This record gives sequence, C-alpha cells and structure tokens, in this order.
Amino acid sequence: MREDRFMHLVRELVEENPFAIRPFLRLARVRFTDSVPTMAVTREAAPELLVNMGFVDAHCHGDAQVKAVILHEFLHILLRHTEGRGPLSDAEHLAMDAVINAIIHRQVGPEASAMMKCYYAKAEGLERLLRPPDPCEFLFTREHKGMSLQQAWNGLYEGRLVVDDIRELAETLTPPRGLVKIDLTRLLGNHRDLGQPLPDALQEALDKAMRTMNGGGIWRSPEGRGLGIAPYDALVAGDDRGIRAWERTALKVLREHLLPDPLSRETRQIPQTSLLPVLSPSDRRSFLQALWNPILPTSRWDFLHEKPLGTAQIYLDVSGSMNAEMPLIIGLLNRLRRAIRMPFWAFSTKVAPARIQGGLLRTETTGGTSLACVLEHIARTRPEAAVIVTDGYIEKISGAMVRPTRPTRIHTLLTRDGSALELHRAGLSYTQLPKVPK
Repeated sequence: MREDRFMHLVRELVEENPFAIRPFLRLARVRFTDSVPTMAVTREAAPELLVNMGFVDAHCHGDAQVKAVILHEFLHILLRHTEGRGPLSDAEHLAMDAVINAIIHRQVGPEASAMMKCYYAKAEGLERLLRPPDPCEFLFTREHKGMSLQQAWNGLYEGRLVVDDIRELAETLTPPRGLVKIDLTRLLGNHRDLGQPLPDALQEALDKAMRTMNGGGIWRSPEGRGLGIAPYDALVAGDDRGIRAWERTALKVLREHLLPDPLSRETRQIPQTSLLPVLSPSDRRSFLQALWNPILPTSRWDFLHEKPLGTAQIYLDVSGSMNAEMPLIIGLLNRLRRAIRMPFWAFSTKVAPARIQGGLLRTETTGGTSLACVLEHIARTRPEAAVIVTDGYIEKISGAMVRPTRPTRIHTLLTRDGSALELHRAGLSYTQLPKVPK
C-alpha cells in the first residue's frame, strides 16, 4: 500500500468518526517509520502516529483491515488512559486487547476484524481470544465459574464479557494462578509504553472522545471511565442512538446510488479472485491435487483491485419545510463529500451551486419548492446518477418533464414526514427516511 493511500484512509476515518476518533486523528501527525513493529503513538507535546508500512503490507488485506489496526491503537490509548492505574499485568494486556478486538468486530464488522483473524490464526490457548471465534474451531473445556473457555470466547465476541472477566479467566486457567505470560511484541499496538503519562494535548483529545461514550461493555463497573452511565453497548454515543440509526439509513441510500467515476482521484480497494494455472500457497486443495495430477490444476489467487470511488450529482431541497432534517443532511453530505461531484446543487425554485464550508451550507434560496428546475438541470448536464433530497412537497410532475432525464439513474431521499404522492405518480424511485429523533 502506498503512503498516500494510507493517508486517504485516515481522512476517511476522520469523516466516519467511529468511536469518536476524530479529535485524535486531527491531533496526531502520521509518520511512516520502521522503528515500531506495528503502530504506536508518541508521548510528545505534538504526538505522532507512527506507522510501520511493512507491517501494514504484510498483514492488512483491504481498506477495512487497515482501519481496524488504526482503531485498535486508538482504543488502546483511549481505554488505558481512562483506566488510569499502574502498569498492566500480562493477563490485563491480553484482556484489554481481546475486548478491543471484540468491540471492533461487533461495531465495525467482520470485514475489519478479519485482520485479527488472520494475524492471530496460529495463536493457541488463551491467545485465541484475540481473534473472532470460528464455528469449526473448539477450545478445551476447562471451566471457570461454570463457564468453559469456549463459552467465554463466544461470550466475549457477543459483548457479554468485559475486561475484568477475561483477566480473571486468564489468571484462573493458567497455573500457577496469575502468572500469565504473553509475548507483548506479538500484540497489536504499543504495549510497553501504556503506563507512560500522556501529553496535555493528547489527554484533551481523548477526553473529548470519552465525553460521548460510556464504559459499558468494557469494565464491570464503568464509573469514572467515560460518563459511567448505564451501559447499552460498547463504545457508542451515550445520547444519540436514534440519530445514529437515522444516519445509517440515509448513508446506506446515498452510497447505493453513487456510481463509479473513472475521473475520481479517490479510490478504494476491492477484493478479487482469479483462477490461474499457477500454484498458490493459499489454495491448499490445488497444491495437493498437483501432487498426483499430471496436469497442473488451476489455483485461486486473491488480490486487491483499486477502483475509483463512486460519484453522483446531489440536489438538496433548501426550502423552509426542510429545516428539521437540514443540519443532519448537511452533516451526511459533508462526510461523503469525496464521493460527491462538487459543487453539489441546492434547489428551491431554481438550481444553484452549493458548498459546505466549516460545517455550514453556502448557497442561494428563493423559497418554495419546485422539482421542474432539477429535472431540467439533470436533462441538461446528463450525469450518470443523481440523488434528490427533498420532503416531496412539489408541483405535479408530468411524464414529459421526466422523459429527458431517462439516461440518468435518479433516486430520491424523502424525509419521514414528506409526501411521496407526486414522486410515485411520476415513476421516480425513492426511499423514505425514518423519523428524525428529538
């Protein structure tokens, strides 16, 4: 992976902001070096995120896996800073890493946690907890408090066990009691400096992150770590679950209707598979077949293909009836701005260029709502895809107005209280968003 590609993924993480990582990534300057085995954050006044690109190339296959390692290092510092006690024992190192990997698996998805699954593929015993469980793999059945290690493994990745549980399990199942030995150099992130004090700037960035989180799903007693409110899930915002659900629905629709743009300078890596008459170390079946078959069999080769990010023309209804959803929609468009043709467009009774500057929408509005001006603009500019965001309170749309836009794939994002009547009559596809939470 090229360094500029890595920096693009860092920018994406800033926009996506999982686990409130934005304050940290905006503070820490990225420096590429082989002085660390994986990744580490310096404890200087101007902290740096040190990245070993050799490690990234060797162990991260795809964008999601690179992001998983960055998130792992961030959560390391965040949780250890919040915990605030002395040096960790090996059992605590293991427990903290296992819980962090389980959080990433649940909150970001199996595509990201596949990095841990591959990296710790040969781990044995307790260290297997560092990777997601495989349905075909079973651990020995020695029990702790009536729970087998296999049950603990499943419970950890289902979010039912926390750091304290895994630490106790490790200390109990390892004789003599408490003497767990872990090779810290094999663990992700910088473990040896976890007990060191943090610079003020980094502490402030982590405090900002924790103010939107709780300690649930991490420690048995989360008071004093984050907000300490009643836990409902690991490291998610403490007061905006409804907003997040609304955002997920809107983002899903927007992303589905972005088309590949060959002119886009931003790319993403897509896993692909090819069958070639060349033996592959990852295709064991073909390798075994070659031992007895006189004809060289085809082998499966997995590789990553860089594909341009999709783009679409966005038309945003800026009439007064959109006020309730407007701040949320602007936030979503801001996060997807690298995949939206700029300037995007705003409309009321006419179409005008729009930009987001400093989180604020800059455009012109005349009041009222008319979709005719949007359809005329689409027919004139002929984009491959267009997404219209509106409340649907528009004039009657005739077939003659829609026909010139047919080469363009049009989809409408309709607000919860909006009207789909005219869109349905005109044969325009739409998705109605859930109600905006108060």
